[in-house]
This record gives sequence, structure tokens and C-alpha cells, in this order.
Amino acid sequence: MVAIPASHTGWTFITSHARVLAAIADNPNTRIRDVAARCQLTERAVSRIIADLEQAGYLSHTRDGRTNTYRIEPDKVLRHPAEAGLPVASLLSLLVQDETDRSSKPLVL
Repeated sequence: MVAIPASHTGWTFITSHARVLAAIADNPNTRIRDVAARCQLTERAVSRIIADLEQAGYLSHTRDGRTNTYRIEPDKVLRHPAEAGLPVASLLSLLVQDETDRSSKPLVL
């Protein structure tokens, strides 16, 4: 298993929006609290990011009692001109792995 780096300051390769979207893709019924813990963000930040993603059309949710079920629009294209035409599904394929793959496969470079 790959070690998780300690908290740090400075730049990162992946934005908080991408991390939140990947966490939701991994579990569409996840709670904001769980996404916040996984992404090392506050619940308030995760709520704002989810609102951003919903407003931009990348994400929607349905409410069933106290549970939200999220739906990602996999064909929606990424926003930056450098990724013109690349669908969000392509990004998620890099960030989300099957749970069995995560624990059994070593990192290959």
C-alpha cells in the first residue's frame, strides 16, 4: 500500500474540486462529513465545492430522507481550455480506482 503524505502547504497536482468529485464518484451516497475527511477539507468547503459542481452541471443530487445520492455527468467536458473536449469521465478514470485495485496493486511508475 502507498503511504499517504503528511499535511503540507504549497501547491498540489489535483484541485479540491477534483478531489471532491473523485470521492463522490467512489461512493455516490457518501456524506459531506466523509468527503471532508477523505479530502482533508472542512465540511463547509466541501459544501461550497459541491454547490460549484452542481451549478456548473458536473453533479446533481437527489434527496431520500436524510441521504443524498449524487450523480456525476460523465460526458461533461472539463472547463480549462488546455483540456478542451476532455470529458470528466477521463479525469475520474485516473483518480478513482476499484477498492480491490487500491489495496492489492503497488504503485507503478
